[in-house]
Amino acid sequence: MAKLSSLSKEQPDYAFEMVCSTIRFGRGVTAEVGQDVKNLQSANTLLVTDKNVANTNAFKETASSLKKYGVKFQVFDDVLIEPTDKSMLKAVEFAKNGRFDCFVAVGGGSVIDTTKTAALYASNPQADFLDFIGPPFGKSKTPENPMLPLIAVPTTAGTGSETTGAAILDLPQHKCKTGIRLRCIKPYLAIIDPLNVFRQAKFSTIFVRINDLKKVNKIQNNFFSMPRNVAIYSGFDVLCHALESYTAISYNQRVPRPTSPAARPLYQGSNPISGMGFGNAGVHLCHGLSYPISSQVSSYYDPDYPRSKALIPHGLSVVTTAVADFELLAPICHERMSEAAKLLGANVSERAKPADVGKYLCDEIRSFMRDFKVPNGLKELGFKKGDIDGLAEAAMHSVPNIAISPTKVDKEIIQSLYEKSISVY
Repeated sequence: MAKLSSLSKEQPDYAFEMVCSTIRFGRGVTAEVGQDVKNLQSANTLLVTDKNVANTNAFKETASSLKKYGVKFQVFDDVLIEPTDKSMLKAVEFAKNGRFDCFVAVGGGSVIDTTKTAALYASNPQADFLDFIGPPFGKSKTPENPMLPLIAVPTTAGTGSETTGAAILDLPQHKCKTGIRLRCIKPYLAIIDPLNVFRQAKFSTIFVRINDLKKVNKIQNNFFSMPRNVAIYSGFDVLCHALESYTAISYNQRVPRPTSPAARPLYQGSNPISGMGFGNAGVHLCHGLSYPISSQVSSYYDPDYPRSKALIPHGLSVVTTAVADFELLAPICHERMSEAAKLLGANVSERAKPADVGKYLCDEIRSFMRDFKVPNGLKELGFKKGDIDGLAEAAMHSVPNIAISPTKVDKEIIQSLYEKSISVY
């Protein structure tokens, strides 16, 4: 791991905290959400989703449960996949005007992040939108009022948004993503229902034997709630969450030491439980470099996502630079990267030099990307070498200030990481 002296001479922190929502797990547990909202004595609940999820059993079961327990609610389904400041402001205004006192989010990270934002600003109606956005674009203020209660019902298994204090959004004017990172925006409760992300491969053998396309579609709608690539990119997001959290600097190397417990940041550095909670340990290079990639997309359309606009799914944008990132970090984090490579199935030589350990881990990542037919680098996402300077310029807003990164990077290093990510495998 990086030495403290190479990062700062300020006094480091000495503690970490586990910041997490209450989690309820079980097949069919979505049916209980109405009881939870009723127990919160909500007089007016906002149910948030997007237009695709609104047609799934997860949303229908949630709405049915709210009705069953007599909960008064309205639906906001205008969430944008990979939300922007504009799309989030639309949800914020809807929430303010409706005077809601409880929020339920049904969907993936985009839906849950949008709901967090709506609930936060509905609790603090006088705040300017940039007040709670992180630097360098926003003021990163502490809200005067706590966020109204939010229950998250995730329909994907990757972002972890249902348990974290982060909400990510795109700022097109800056060609980069940013976010709100506050402990107070973590959901009150996360309903983790395996039926909401149900995929079962054995049904694929049935589909190919059925000639009636309408019947095939009906079966798919009944048994498949997460399209193939949504599942794959969610998985790569999980992988990068784990690797970034594990290779982040230790919590007791992070500087400066907070002046009070309330000032301790959301992302605190690697710690004994960071494998279970990236929302506490945090993320660094893969995610920091992904934000300009997602923001500056112009021509990529994924077959398993809506084609209403060019879009690079979050997990895909994150894994695109992972190989280049971990090759850079290998000499610094070689012990942890060696352990990670072994856990992923690599036969790591005990004689491997620190600088060579990254190859084992990166070969595993390349193999996963190849096996799952993930687009091969920036070139297949529509970027050219001429776009690298623009990506690097935007990344200077999202990468250098990451306090838990194992090493400092400048624009030249960032450019080299994007260059190495033009083609990955």
